[in-house]
Amino acid sequence: MNPSAKPWGRETLALLRAGPFRRYIIGTCISDTGTWMQLMAQGWIMSGLTNKAVMLGLVNFASGLPMIFLTMIGGAIADRGDKRKILIATQVVQIVLALVLGTLIYTKQIQIWHIIAVAGVAGISFAFEMPALSALVPELVKHEEIASAVALDRAVFHSSRLLGPSIAGVIVAAWGTATAFFSNAFSFFAFIIALISLPARPIESPEEEAKRASGIKDGFRYVRADRPSLAMVGMIAVMTICIFPTVSVMMPLYVRDVLGLGPDKLGYLMAGAGLGSIFGAIILIMSPRHHRAGSMAASTVAVSVAVLGLSLVKGFGLAFPALLVTSLGLSLIFGLSNTIVQERAPGHLRGRVSAVMGLSFFGLMPLAGLGVTSLADAIGMRTALAASAVFYGIGSLAILAWIGQQLNEVPAAPASAEEVSPEIAAIS
Repeated sequence: MNPSAKPWGRETLALLRAGPFRRYIIGTCISDTGTWMQLMAQGWIMSGLTNKAVMLGLVNFASGLPMIFLTMIGGAIADRGDKRKILIATQVVQIVLALVLGTLIYTKQIQIWHIIAVAGVAGISFAFEMPALSALVPELVKHEEIASAVALDRAVFHSSRLLGPSIAGVIVAAWGTATAFFSNAFSFFAFIIALISLPARPIESPEEEAKRASGIKDGFRYVRADRPSLAMVGMIAVMTICIFPTVSVMMPLYVRDVLGLGPDKLGYLMAGAGLGSIFGAIILIMSPRHHRAGSMAASTVAVSVAVLGLSLVKGFGLAFPALLVTSLGLSLIFGLSNTIVQERAPGHLRGRVSAVMGLSFFGLMPLAGLGVTSLADAIGMRTALAASAVFYGIGSLAILAWIGQQLNEVPAAPASAEEVSPEIAAIS
């Protein structure tokens, strides 16, 4: 594919032809929709159990803490083993957790500590799921199709982010919050069926298999040596610290206490965020390579302005477009960052590189969630939103100025550790 051409049209749509990638997309779309239904319902339950933003941060902390210690192990296992089996096991764990919470809510026994405890177990599952899932998509397509596959994967994910909260808002109002949890448990079976249908990774040469079995530190060394990948990890880290806790963790309290709205409006706002993310994914699909750096800079400015707007608005009418723009920019930045990293990562390190990328999000989220929510309790949610917007803009634009136009460069081939750094060559 011409690197300056838009990855749109027959090349991209061809990925939806009958085959492993299409089965994967259908399964993950159904499963992700259920997950977003549960997340919306769980946020509403939490906002009814406490009016302290820090308690929402504690749930996030409990989920993210295991990932700090286990994600790199999960990445190493993903490189060595069968990603399908890893993912099936994690889906089974999440089915059980959804049923546990749904039952506690249905029997009116739910307490905050239940949600925190379940979040901790879920975090262990996510530590193995995330690197395996990120590394699986490039294996289902040709190397020149990775950018389009990642973009389509993001588009489907964010479509479910639009559908899930909208459906949850309706069924929670009609049949109660527990219904969203039971629906999520059922939705995982679609992804499990898709995973069973996927082909196993072929066994490679003894040399390649030996590289897959090398140490966890190889992923860190690779990212440190590859400047564009390091910059993308930095972009996600700044986003995680400054923005995600304000627009995800605190959103239920923002809707209830700051805007004074109910669960239906929370569902609509989350659906608006999903709609913005879909637009961002579509722009990602259509964006030519030579516009990547400019797109990330424009998105950074848009996110900063939109979050600043959220700190000022007083009603649903203005909060909706502000959240939509925020999610559009975050979706585009996240998608471009992941695409750049996946395109450059060598196959035998992709699980561990994905784990490093994941740590910049999931590993930082527990600390960022506690920090920003504590700040919101201390200085007020509106002030915390404004401060987050300013620091995010400064940090992200500084990283983009450092990396410059290197984001638009085309890797000559699937990057290999030997080509990147003699240090990595010595350990491979």
